[in-house]
Amino acid sequence: MDWSLLTCARKGHITYAPDETRLRLRLHTETPIGDAWRCLRCGAYIHGEPHGEGPADHAPLVRRGKELRDAFIMRFFAVERVIRGLVVLAAAYGVWRFAANRGSIQRIFEKEIPLLRPLARQVGWDLDHSKIVESFRKVFDLNADTLRWLAVGLLVYAAVEITEAIGLWLLQRWGEYFAVIATSFGLPIEIYELTERITVVRIGALVVNIGLIVYIVATKRLFGVRGGKAAHEAHLRSASLLEVEEAAESHA
Repeated sequence: MDWSLLTCARKGHITYAPDETRLRLRLHTETPIGDAWRCLRCGAYIHGEPHGEGPADHAPLVRRGKELRDAFIMRFFAVERVIRGLVVLAAAYGVWRFAANRGSIQRIFEKEIPLLRPLARQVGWDLDHSKIVESFRKVFDLNADTLRWLAVGLLVYAAVEITEAIGLWLLQRWGEYFAVIATSFGLPIEIYELTERITVVRIGALVVNIGLIVYIVATKRLFGVRGGKAAHEAHLRSASLLEVEEAAESHA
């Protein structure tokens, strides 16, 4: 897949006319229907006036090729994080409401259990010794303050997930650091959950989170990996169309 063409088809082309004469000539051509300028993203010649002009080092730094693919992956993780954050937020709201109405909910629960026993017997389900029913009763035994603190904890967790999603979606370096650190803190909990019970969902969540950490650290050169921030920015500049053309012009 040509990520540059795909992005230009979705967002439009970006052209720029540098002041440097020889570099300007490499990005410009004349056609029977008028002047055309090379798009800084996909490299195609686009008819019409350039979107900007000035010194080459003032040109916008446009993501191309692999960098666009990386941006797509970052935003995929951002969507996954915001969905998780919204689910946790809904859980926090549910726990808070439950804490406020625990008595009435418990009365309804205990009232409905006897009505369900005949149906449960038909399917071979012993409600009196069911782990699900026992779990609900343990929750009912928690005091209101404990439930409220649990709701606050869930709210904080949801805020972390949504903040992480925002940083990744905006492709900000602070968001990448935040995502790696926040995800790393959650790994011990996920590993502990696997020691209690192995499920496909838990294994999948652990694999996704480890993959996110490794991918971001390696590709974005966080924590000084592969030269750190300076090397990452140098890579972005070296991949820009203007830098490529400047290098070609200097060797011409």
